Amino acid sequence: MKININQIPTGGLTLEEDESASALDLETETIKFPQALRIKARLFKITNIVSADVILSTALRTICSRCLNEIEIDFQKSLKLNYQVSKSEQVVDLNPEIREEIIVDYPLKPLCSQNCKGLCPKCGKNLNEGDCYCAST
Repeated sequence: MKININQIPTGGLTLEEDESASALDLETETIKFPQALRIKARLFKITNIVSADVILSTALRTICSRCLNEIEIDFQKSLKLNYQVSKSEQVVDLNPEIREEIIVDYPLKPLCSQNCKGLCPKCGKNLNEGDCYCAST
């Protein structure tokens, strides 16, 4: 999200934008984005500072770290960004900081549920779907 500093009125400016995950280079081998990232920003300009209150929302697809099933997780984050600008600067780009904030919040060990039983270490059966017979043999 690029903001033209000269278009920010005294009372502030509210913007909403959808940004693709590919435009922000967010997808990894294990993290996918089935929909665009929704960015809502409230911007203020005070002398040489541009302040942005940003709300990010989307969904991400990943793999449960126990049972290896694909899961979808709702992602929401609020952040406050401040930029010191000179009189010669015309544009502030929020995308690098937005990208960093999302990556920092990627789940390290995502779970489909807190009670996920995972896979049997012997036969690989998903124990959420029922018991395996490895223990009885």
